[in-house]
Order: sequence, then structure tokens, then C-alpha cells
Amino acid sequence: MGRAQCIGMAALLMAVWVGVSDGQLAYDYYKTTCPNAEAIVRREMLSFAFLDATAPAAFLRLMFHDCQVQGCDASILLDPIGLKSEIKSSRNFGIRKLDAIEYVKSALEAECPGQVSCADIIALAARESVALSGGPHIAIPLGRKDSRASNYQQADAHLPSPSISVDAFLHIFMAKGLNLEESVAILGAHTLGAGHCLNIIDRLYNPKPDDLMNPVFEARLRLQCPTLNPLMNLTATSNDITPIIFDNQYYRDILLGKGLFFIDSSISRDPRTSDIVKQFAIDQDYFFRAFSSAFVKLSSANTLSKTKGEVRKQCSRVN
Repeated sequence: MGRAQCIGMAALLMAVWVGVSDGQLAYDYYKTTCPNAEAIVRREMLSFAFLDATAPAAFLRLMFHDCQVQGCDASILLDPIGLKSEIKSSRNFGIRKLDAIEYVKSALEAECPGQVSCADIIALAARESVALSGGPHIAIPLGRKDSRASNYQQADAHLPSPSISVDAFLHIFMAKGLNLEESVAILGAHTLGAGHCLNIIDRLYNPKPDDLMNPVFEARLRLQCPTLNPLMNLTATSNDITPIIFDNQYYRDILLGKGLFFIDSSISRDPRTSDIVKQFAIDQDYFFRAFSSAFVKLSSANTLSKTKGEVRKQCSRVN
């Protein structure tokens, strides 16, 4: 059995466990109601990635930001008229591809109306984005329901800042059922995409005493983000040197003091996490296994029951 098959089998076992314990999610949830659901999402993600190499990073970040607030319920997609919805939070700055999720929803509605939730589409889009970028193929349970509520204050309160401490970071993810290894692995999502000046200027111009950066790397960031109050919120730099490939380069970079965010630097030096970072840096398969397990747990956390949620007809509006 190959590496990808082993990873997929491990995640499948986790998916079955989640389905049993939750009573809602299951690996074969759409077997009879929409058997082509995963294939349709995979087809559309391939198209998006072909047209935009940065799309996988955007879909992965979208899932994390959705699941951190109220659970994985597509609340981030709601844009009710007259209310300041979740996506309006400053913590969701730079979130993209909401319209792409709506496009995939339309394709699924044409195939099997009223069956596949927007929350499941977000999770599947993120899963496919990891695989398309060279990462592991992760089996995930399905059957999430969509929220009827969305509030920017929830996002402000629950989305971690780039300057979060290791203590606070571990508290957030371990509360969702991730263990220490999985919590460090989930940060490996930073191997895709880029950061923005808005999120690192404090680190550059008001650094914490214990914040250490590679001097050459810091100088490059200062050239790209030259003022404390940037005139434009332009992308600062790639999260690692292979920003469109899902690999373990992120961990190699942060061991060299080239982590973009404060939390990146912190986990490479904290005694609780530094050995895990080193192991991930030298063993990509080990990282992939831990990330797969973490992905399943995070994407299955705090899902809504059938009575508390719904399957939206449009992702941006409640039924």
C-alpha cells in the first residue's frame, strides 16, 4: 500500500469514527442522494486551480475561517441585507472565492437539488485544494448543515490573530479535539498562499522582545511593507518558498527564522512544539499523516444537526 493510500485509509477510519459518534456525518452520506457530489466538486476545483494557481490556498483558508466561527456551517458565506455578517469582520480580510463556492453549489443543485450543503462544499473544496497542490488525499465525513445565522462579532472573537501566542493557539485547537501534534500540523496549511502587510506590520515595527527573525528575511519584508500604516493592503510575501505546493517547506523555513507570522516563529522555539516542528521538517510523510488527521477533526467540529441547520438553496442566503 502506497503513502497516499495509507493516509487516505487513516483518514477514512477517522471519518467513520466521526460519523458514528456524531450521528450525523458519514463518509458515504451522499451515496444515494447525490452520488456524484465529490466528483463534481473535484472537477470544479481542478478548473479553478488551472485558471488561478493561488485558488487552492484561498479555498483552504476559507474553510479554516468558516470552521473557527460557530463550527463548519458555511456561516462565512451569508450576507444578509441590513446586518453586518461574519465575512465583514476585519479578521476575514483577504478571504476570497466565495463566488466560486456559489458556482459549485449551482452545479450541484443542477445535479441533485436541495441535497448538498454549502458547508460540505467548503470542506470538500479545501480537501481537493490540498490534494491538487501535491498534498495528501484526505477522506472526510460529510453531512454538515448550513447555519441560519452569521455575525461579525463572532468572527472578531474567535478567529486567531497572526500574533497569537502558542498558549492561546494550542487552547483553541485542542478545544476542538486536536492533540498537540495535530495542532502543530494544522499550521502547516501556511505552506500554501501568502500573507499581507496588514497582518505583519506590527511584527516588523513593534516587535515583541522574544520575536526572532532571520535578518535577511526581515529586511526583505520591510522593503515590501515599508510603513507602519500601509497605503494599500498588498500581499507581503509568500508563506514559504513554495507557495503553490503543499509540502513541508513551511517547517523548514520557520526553523531558519523565516516564518511570516509571530506564531510561526513561536512554535519553532516553544519547548512543547519545537521537536514536532523539527520532525515535520525532515519527514514530509509524517507531516501529511498528522495534517490529514487534524483536517478531519477540524472540518468535523461543532457541526449542526438537521433540526438546527439547513441545506441552503443559495450559499449567500438562508432559505
